[in-house]
Amino acid sequence: MAVAFTSDDRERIARVLVHTAERLFAAQGLKKTSLDELVQPAGIAKGSFYAFFDSKESLYLEVMLRRAPLVGARLAEVLGRPVDEENLVAVLRAITDVLVNDPFYRRLLTHADELTAVNRRVGPEQLARVMPEVVSPMLDYLAAGQRACVLVDDIAPETLLGVMRSVGLVVMNRDRFGADYEDVLEATIRTLARGMLR
Repeated sequence: MAVAFTSDDRERIARVLVHTAERLFAAQGLKKTSLDELVQPAGIAKGSFYAFFDSKESLYLEVMLRRAPLVGARLAEVLGRPVDEENLVAVLRAITDVLVNDPFYRRLLTHADELTAVNRRVGPEQLARVMPEVVSPMLDYLAAGQRACVLVDDIAPETLLGVMRSVGLVVMNRDRFGADYEDVLEATIRTLARGMLR
């Protein structure tokens, strides 16, 4: 017999599921997070999970949607400045700040297979709901720099954004650089910023 949840129960359980998922997905990823681990803190059976989310991937998307405004807010201040070398450097530093301080997005950006699994399960149109908060402002910023003849215009803004994301490789591999990490990160940021300028 199916359990009937009150609206207060539904709200509380959904909140607990999202909070638990955010923590577990950041720590161990989508595949290694079991349904048992997700439902236990909410006090529901595994079968009841599907009264709240269609799949683990749809819960992952929900976590992305709830985290996106926080990431977008971190980037908004620097994206509001004119495009020049110093402000490109500030944008790249903001990206590294997200990678250093946001374990969920760090995992998301370093484990592309998880994003692929979410995309496959929930569909690109659902995943596109994250774009207005994080990706679209970055693409708008880059396109504005190209229109202002500040940034190279023979590379698509989407490709330039991919180039900017590559700074994450330094952050994710910081242990390989040892004591030189900060210098390598700063040189990478400066080199990327200068390379994007006309």
